Amino acid sequence: MKSSSRLLQAVRAVACVAVSVAALSAAHAEDKKLTVAYIAPSLDISYWQWVAYGVKTKAAELGMNYVEFTSENSPAKQMDNVRTAITKGVDAIVIGPVSSTSTPPLLAYLKEKKVPVAFTGIGPQPGQTDFTSAVTANNLETGKAQGKFVCQLAKERGGNKVGMLSLPQDRENAQKYLKGAEEAFKADGCTLEQMLQTRGLTVNEAAQQANDLLTAHPDVKAIYGMYDEAATGAVKALQTRNLVGKVAVVTADGSPTTIKLLRDGSIQGIFLQEAGGQGIDATEQVYYALKGKPTTRELALVMPLVTTQNVADPKIQQTIKRVYPPSAGAY
Repeated sequence: MKSSSRLLQAVRAVACVAVSVAALSAAHAEDKKLTVAYIAPSLDISYWQWVAYGVKTKAAELGMNYVEFTSENSPAKQMDNVRTAITKGVDAIVIGPVSSTSTPPLLAYLKEKKVPVAFTGIGPQPGQTDFTSAVTANNLETGKAQGKFVCQLAKERGGNKVGMLSLPQDRENAQKYLKGAEEAFKADGCTLEQMLQTRGLTVNEAAQQANDLLTAHPDVKAIYGMYDEAATGAVKALQTRNLVGKVAVVTADGSPTTIKLLRDGSIQGIFLQEAGGQGIDATEQVYYALKGKPTTRELALVMPLVTTQNVADPKIQQTIKRVYPPSAGAY
């Protein structure tokens, strides 16, 4: 009896140790600091730097580690970055993809690895569903609103012909902008004379394209810009032609530079896109996924129109502060 009693006590002791080890392991797993990786198409572009600021800021608030990668506008480099991030043990990914068409293989890989992923700025290729969230702008509705505003400004200047400086049309956000704008032009009686797509999203490229557009179509009365540098470049072209104010410029995004150009009357409107806000919201979505909380698949942020008349409005100022960080410049 004594030996069996001792055996029972030993079994119980081993069981207690096993339970304690399991509890300790569970506690360590619970305490493990999560890591989010931000993968940008290019960190040479201020927009993607501001998304990074949003991701990093929100990660710190949530107690997450933060790492970042740049894909140098290469789908192959983008895929390498995703694999490297997973190899390094990141728990979630926030990504601004090089293009929408580049997303299917990375989504297939992340699904296999069971890693949540949220898109910022540019969504995945249409038809893709294996992602946590796409935090973008309401591009189609913004395209319509911007098209309507551009058409109105062209008519105020005595014409109905407009030009467009476009993002690459292999991006779903650019496709939606264009579709919305074309619908507005048709409804309001304006014609899109020419659309030029950016290759590098630089001010110098946009200035050259705006010059080319105005040379080919001197009767254009307004320029629709899909990205911030488009507006800055367009203003440079108009300055050399003494056409500032005579040809209207409206753009999407927003920056300290274009806010200043808006305030001095060189730009007539900016549809604000929350670069920093997209990073914040995307990070929150993957964090929710890791914690088993509900997430939102499509999170399209409204892009309000800011003009010289409302730029000082407190609500507009709050939105601008989600566009770029204080370190970037004045609001």
